[in-house]
Amino acid sequence: MDFFIRLLLAIVTLGILGCQDSKSQEVNYNIPAEFKSYWYSGEAEITTFKLKQSRYGELREGTASLIYVTEDFVPEKQVKADYANDDNVPVLKLNTVKKFVTGVYPYSIMQSSFLPLKGNKRHALKITASVQEWCGQVFMQLNNRDKFDIKGYSYFETEGDISLTLPKSALENDLWNILRIAPSYLPVGEFEMIPSFEFLRLKHKEIKRYKAIGELKQDDITYIYLLNYPELDRKLTITFMNTFPYMIQGWTEENGSDPKTVAKRITSKMMPYWNKNHNEDQKIRTTLGLP
Repeated sequence: MDFFIRLLLAIVTLGILGCQDSKSQEVNYNIPAEFKSYWYSGEAEITTFKLKQSRYGELREGTASLIYVTEDFVPEKQVKADYANDDNVPVLKLNTVKKFVTGVYPYSIMQSSFLPLKGNKRHALKITASVQEWCGQVFMQLNNRDKFDIKGYSYFETEGDISLTLPKSALENDLWNILRIAPSYLPVGEFEMIPSFEFLRLKHKEIKRYKAIGELKQDDITYIYLLNYPELDRKLTITFMNTFPYMIQGWTEENGSDPKTVAKRITSKMMPYWNKNHNEDQKIRTTLGLP
């Protein structure tokens, strides 16, 4: 049985569901108390990392934030639900944000992934990625339908506006959600995978499946997941705790001869950040290790 089917069975068995506002509908599944108390809290988990990001052959100081939250998703439109509906699908959403400066101008990178917590979808229902800097901006989106429908937009002539479909396969963007739900279902051995959208955009690589090799190691307190793309000369290593809620401690990325990107955890907090939008709330950023 391949790891996607096993992951689906694990998710259905756990039946994890959370809500982050009054419009979300909570479903009382038979799940472990620790999952319910954590992901049903009505809050998001925000983790901040000290980032050393490789760009243009040099390391750049910055921050990375992983924002996890559960919410209801409209499967047909593939957007967050505004209202409770029996057809809505609960998802674990991850927003990954990176901020760093290259010389005089700043970079802002954001990726979003929506992994269903029930139903017959094996992969994220939707993935988006955007990169903004003073030269311009690029955007990429995947919709999980009969196949993967992918659209991309860029200020570069050779990348321009693109639209393509790909057979379904493992997604690097999915890894960050899978490891928070059921680490044993991370892909191991040899398989085909679509690399992270951030990598594809920054490195201007062809959007396709590449051969990948995955390995999961464990020590006394952590898991270490290693991902290698031989053709791309790319390696990703994610370190996270080996007990629930599998908190991510950091990661490294190695791409060819580029300096190694390194992210190390600063702090994690649970909070309904969407309510913290007043001037007086800016002081909370300090507690998150953000400027």
